[in-house]
Amino acid sequence: MAHDIKLWAAELGFDQAGITDTDLSDQEPLLAEWLAKGYHGEMEYMARHGMMRARPHELLPGTLRVISVRMSYLPEQAAIAHVLSNPDKGYISRYALGRDYHKVLRNRLKKLADKIQERAAELVARPFVDSAPVLERPLAVNAGLGWTGKHSLIINRKQGSFFFLGELLVNLPLPVDSPVEEGCGNCVACLTICPTQAIVEPYVVDARRCISYLTIELDGPIPEALRPLMGNRIYGCDDCQLICPWNRFANASKEPDFSPREQLHAPQLLALFDWSEAHFLKVTEGSPIRRIGYRRWLRNIAVALGNAPASPMVIQALEQKRDEVDEMVQEHIDWALTQQTEKLASQNRKTARLIRAVDKGMPAHAR
Repeated sequence: MAHDIKLWAAELGFDQAGITDTDLSDQEPLLAEWLAKGYHGEMEYMARHGMMRARPHELLPGTLRVISVRMSYLPEQAAIAHVLSNPDKGYISRYALGRDYHKVLRNRLKKLADKIQERAAELVARPFVDSAPVLERPLAVNAGLGWTGKHSLIINRKQGSFFFLGELLVNLPLPVDSPVEEGCGNCVACLTICPTQAIVEPYVVDARRCISYLTIELDGPIPEALRPLMGNRIYGCDDCQLICPWNRFANASKEPDFSPREQLHAPQLLALFDWSEAHFLKVTEGSPIRRIGYRRWLRNIAVALGNAPASPMVIQALEQKRDEVDEMVQEHIDWALTQQTEKLASQNRKTARLIRAVDKGMPAHAR
């Protein structure tokens, strides 16, 4: 049965499936400490269910095993370097370029449950994809899908870390898989590269500093000290994965649903900032980006525009949008305007100095 489940998972598009029990007792003190330090920020739901996150069997009474699956999402033409190195464009985490993964994985997990039930009529199962208080990463580790990297994400020796996770809780006493050997060694590249130094120690992320949290989970103002560090990242951040040596093995996703939407792949910041709310909702229909809403979308882009090269066109766009938004977004537009005007003034001063220097070196008849 366990062998067939893995075959069925592969047929449904999953790159790997593993099986583990529900024992996450070793994670409870780590979770408690992380919450006690406030590293979850405004993600109140992380604390709401207490230690239930480490007790999958409490979510579905009778659960004996967890079938953990992963599915790659990296687009074939990811254009990562092209976007990150161009401050006039907006960088969107590569997982969010296509269809909402929650729906994709959940539907496949339901189909997997149907397959299992054809063989085991007594099956009671429930799929999860970020949709319940369960520690999916430790479950994936226990199921042998990879190890926990120092950035806290799961790394697979053959495919890096650009993949989604999902779980199917079942009441069947299936044989369990074994964890794999950890492979990070002495590498600390992810800690070093993080723009906001959110990885406060190996395996521990202070979400309050993480760009993914700031652009997606945080509802209010982004701390001003962190805004310049965000660059042109307007939805999520992939830096800790991009620097990871294991991602040289990352495979492009074969899933059509994760193909990038044209208007999100390598977009110009000014074009995005010009979207109406109706256009935002239309383009992000069925996308994970829609969950942040239009105001946070504008907030994030305003910060990126503040970090962009000095431009009268940017200043004009910021000024035009200011009266159309609420106070929270206005605050970020005002910040961006300050950044832009200061850079433009500095640029003008440099130009004036250059002109004076050239002028002094010219013969009198040529001045």
